[in-house]
Amino acid sequence: MTRSELVAALADRADVTRKDADAVLAAFAETIGEIVAKGDEKVTIPGFLSFERTHRAAREGRNPASGEPMTIPAGYGVKVSAGSKLKEAAKGK
Repeated sequence: MTRSELVAALADRADVTRKDADAVLAAFAETIGEIVAKGDEKVTIPGFLSFERTHRAAREGRNPASGEPMTIPAGYGVKVSAGSKLKEAAKGK
């Protein structure tokens, strides 16, 4: 499903304009991004999804082009976990 298809589905379900649905989707994504970027909170939508910033330690790797060993610096990633309702939906129940 593309973003425009998602916006259309949201607009139909919520009985709002596509412009309003797109604005809400954009605000949702922006808000989640800002909270995850701070890293001090986990965002949970009960039964659906949770978003959490995680720390990755520095590690040794290999340059794929030359095969030489290299250090991959520490950094951050995002952990997204499915909630119980989403897991049940994926099973087709």
